[in-house]
Amino acid sequence: MTIRASALVVVPTLNERENIRPLLGRLRALPIEVDVLVVDDNSPDGTWELVRDLAREDTRLHLLHRQGLQGRGLAGRDGFIEALRMGAQRIVEMDADLSHDPVHIPAMLNALERYDVVLGSRGIDGGSDADRGIGRKTLTIAANSFTRVVLGLRVRDCNSGFRAYRRSAMEAIDPISLKSFGPAIVQEVLYRAHRAKLDIGEIPIRFVNRRVGTSHLTFGKLLTGYLTVLRLRIEELLPKRNKS
Repeated sequence: MTIRASALVVVPTLNERENIRPLLGRLRALPIEVDVLVVDDNSPDGTWELVRDLAREDTRLHLLHRQGLQGRGLAGRDGFIEALRMGAQRIVEMDADLSHDPVHIPAMLNALERYDVVLGSRGIDGGSDADRGIGRKTLTIAANSFTRVVLGLRVRDCNSGFRAYRRSAMEAIDPISLKSFGPAIVQEVLYRAHRAKLDIGEIPIRFVNRRVGTSHLTFGKLLTGYLTVLRLRIEELLPKRNKS
């Protein structure tokens, strides 16, 4: 697979057949040209089959059909590796459930002129977490605060999975060595960018709840995310302790 556009949008999927076609339509309606790489975890609902069929008519749509061990982190890792292999100079990652609006992508890519990594942020002026209940919003705020304090990050939305990267930034992150199996990959990648002293910026986005399908985020995955944040910090401190 090779890309035509200078930007590649990476979309991990699992059972998103009802959402993927509308998402692709929104991406095609953008005022800029982007290629799209759907990284599907062998969805039982046939998401990968639909994308395969659509790709036959769209040379800017690509499918990475993963089989075997599933996981948001594994799909993200493989998507990043494939994006580099395909020659992408700018890489955008986003969810397939329409919670991330492609309308923000041009601004994110423009911001890459200044930053190495750009986050689509709910936590800065102009950003919003539109239609979630107080419980979910409180959990998001708590998770962000915990991650910022433990990992020493300055960004406001550490949990955003809507991001853009320069190729050089993704190479510095070294996706082939990412360890997270699940959604905690977003914290692991952000921490690696921070450790690599990359310039990280944020632009405001409007985040909305999925309308169709079932969320794959469970309490167990949230707990794993917190434990991953702690593991990342401990792994950084242990070598220093061993040297003392």
